[in-house]
Amino acid sequence: MKEARLIEATLLILLVILLAVASVHDVARQVGVNHRLVADLRTWRQRTGHAYHELTIEQDIKGHSTRETVCGNTSPGSPDKLTQLCLTIGGPVRNGRRTVLGGYYLPPELLDVRANRYGCFGSALSSELCPPAPAPAPAAPSTHSPTSANPRLPGGRG
Repeated sequence: MKEARLIEATLLILLVILLAVASVHDVARQVGVNHRLVADLRTWRQRTGHAYHELTIEQDIKGHSTRETVCGNTSPGSPDKLTQLCLTIGGPVRNGRRTVLGGYYLPPELLDVRANRYGCFGSALSSELCPPAPAPAPAAPSTHSPTSANPRLPGGRG
């Protein structure tokens, strides 16, 4: 009977220790995430020169990365009623800011989905964030002959 109580007490103590360690780990992780998100907002404001407070942040939960996308209006106004500039931000926090990896523009009143994004730059071009660039239009055939409109230069250049 005493052995059963000793085993039971030991298991309960181990369970309490496990829960305490998990709680501390979770709180520390959340503090790190909050620090990163504050840096993302500061980075967007510094890079765009706009001190807007109504910004949206989308975290990369699927990829389990530390990359976030922060979107805000390109000019003053209510959110989603004007063109938005979205910056993809990643890397460690340095001096209260993080690195802008790329971004894109989003037209007013449209969902932030791949098909609606345009003006992509940086890492957004090579990732799945933006739609593929349209194929260039075929060149129109030349209507003038190089010999009549542009005679060859002396010396063989041309």
